[in-house]
Amino acid sequence: MISNATPLFRDRRDAGRQLLGQLPHLDPKSTVVIALPRGGVPAAEEIAHALHLPLDVVLVRKVGLPGQPEVAVAAVTDGGNPVFAINRQIADMAGLSDADIRALALPQMAEIERRRGLWRGDRPDLRLVGKTVVVVDDGIATGATMKAALDTLRRAGAARLILAVPVAAADALADLLRFVDEAICLSVPHPFRAVGAHYQDFRQITDAEVAKALQAVSAKPMAGRVTHKSFGQSP
Repeated sequence: MISNATPLFRDRRDAGRQLLGQLPHLDPKSTVVIALPRGGVPAAEEIAHALHLPLDVVLVRKVGLPGQPEVAVAAVTDGGNPVFAINRQIADMAGLSDADIRALALPQMAEIERRRGLWRGDRPDLRLVGKTVVVVDDGIATGATMKAALDTLRRAGAARLILAVPVAAADALADLLRFVDEAICLSVPHPFRAVGAHYQDFRQITDAEVAKALQAVSAKPMAGRVTHKSFGQSP
């Protein structure tokens, strides 16, 4: 379900509650919620809490151009075998090879490991093999980080991917549709403005808030968790 209306969300939790009303029926025994941190966590937590589903994050970082860090040339996810989603158009314009991009990604990969320890501690990743995975973010501008995340989740064995975002740029969303089984987007504005323009409160989410959200579900039964593989590894 995709709407062209342009809602104004009070905050990310409000966006999560609005997404909740558009989700299809989900079997709690075979469904997990995965957030793109940090912004996607509050929305995903609302969904996971309401539906009594496990919650986790996929650790993904944008790789910016040298001197223009806000321009994403790629995104990289965590795991024993990191997944890169490269924007070929931007890479070619900047004259960057795959090796160049991997070198640029090293600081982001270090940040991923820092966040892994800070947010998860010793808690294992969720087992995704054969699962329906609801993938949540607070919005999509270019789609680079989401593409890397979806690729990683599919490699981890997810059987069905449901993309759930409050707002997205039309071209980015169209490109992502081929990577998912279903997409829910509440607003596809044209022209697209920054994701934060659609929120009254778009403050930065802290590491402590992410860790707290993940800790809140860690007391649930651990049958759906796996201790020996990370999202970046094949099942």
